[in-house]
Amino acid sequence: MAAQTSDQIIEQPSPEALNPNMDLLRFATAGSVDDGKSTLIGRLLLDSKAIFEDQLEAVEATSQSKGYDYTDLALLTDGLRSEREQGITIDVAYRYFATPNRKFIIADTPGHAQYTRNMVTGASTADLGIVLVDARHGLTEQSRRHAVLLSLLRVPHLVLAVNKMDLVDFDQETYTKIHQEFTAFATKLNIPDLEIIPISALQGDNVVNRSENMPWYQGPSLMHHLEHVHVASDRDLVDVRFPVQFVVRPKSDEHHDYRGYGGMVAGGVLRPGDEVIVLPSGMTSKIAGIDLFDQEVSEAFPPMSVTVRLEDDLDVSRGDMIARVRNAPTPSQDIDAMVCWMTNEPLRPRQKLAIKHTTRTGRALVKDVQYRMDVNTLHRDQETKELGLNEIGRVQFRTTVPLLCDPYSKNRTTGSFILIDEATGVTVGAGMING
Repeated sequence: MAAQTSDQIIEQPSPEALNPNMDLLRFATAGSVDDGKSTLIGRLLLDSKAIFEDQLEAVEATSQSKGYDYTDLALLTDGLRSEREQGITIDVAYRYFATPNRKFIIADTPGHAQYTRNMVTGASTADLGIVLVDARHGLTEQSRRHAVLLSLLRVPHLVLAVNKMDLVDFDQETYTKIHQEFTAFATKLNIPDLEIIPISALQGDNVVNRSENMPWYQGPSLMHHLEHVHVASDRDLVDVRFPVQFVVRPKSDEHHDYRGYGGMVAGGVLRPGDEVIVLPSGMTSKIAGIDLFDQEVSEAFPPMSVTVRLEDDLDVSRGDMIARVRNAPTPSQDIDAMVCWMTNEPLRPRQKLAIKHTTRTGRALVKDVQYRMDVNTLHRDQETKELGLNEIGRVQFRTTVPLLCDPYSKNRTTGSFILIDEATGVTVGAGMING
């Protein structure tokens, strides 16, 4: 059942999408304005039969009322009224759907430079990023910008979708030129896995089904790639990291002795009997058991949300972290990070902000802005000592509480944080900790 507000419709995940036993892929779409991101997602939802008949009928009726001779699939995702009026994506729109092989969470992110902060938000948790380019225009500044951002955010898998191939008569030479240009550009970035797929989101070529119009392309369709790309090995399964979110103490007489610690596994594999350390106190114990909903499990790994029980009664609370005794993060109050600034008031040295890292909160002082990065050219501007709206740069902080962190390149959960304006409670920045 969809919950409706005055401006947008928020779709709830289907029961299939909530099946805990099915593999989950989070992916984000990016690209220049009008490259067809929302249309592509609409096509994925339509051809994978993830939308209801009444939704499709409403979109068809709206398309006809606008005089279109085709169904505007972008209307399935551009939910904000201002998006529909301008024909662009402004906010991050999340959509859920599932196939027999995998369940998906899509983040449809904005293409315009002024919404960089929204794009960073949508891509920060993605396993895979899709950058769309218009086959008629080739790579643009925005295409490169979004590839750089996805690389900076350490999104491990990247797909370049060469869209609107129908408007260039499915020309192989056009695709080859874009393929060669982007491959050369990608060598400057940290992109472990790259796939380049020619598609037509409007007509459905190579989106879910292989296209008969491009027999020269022998690779997978976009959906086949999304269903089969291997993401389990992208997560850190070596370094145990379990940030405690809350203490579980049931009030019923039946479980009056129960004491567990709930949270999401951020790294490594937890098993009963493992010797662990609780930080920052440094107390050690062993795992007595791991509970998932109402059943006990033999192990827990990212991104499972579980309750961990310890053999000893220790003082453990929200913000603490459970790790392996011989492989624990080093607490640090001096943080060096790449920061994306998200508000109009610039980030400057000596500024004081609230900081939230995993489940731990504290205050942070901006010690120094080392440089601002031009994400189009990768140039580092060391003269400017502040960050403006949507700008990214390297910043050093001093925190009031030690953070139990890892480099972002090693663990995207324990290597990231958000900055909050203490007066308004608004999130004003997102950080990625350097190694």
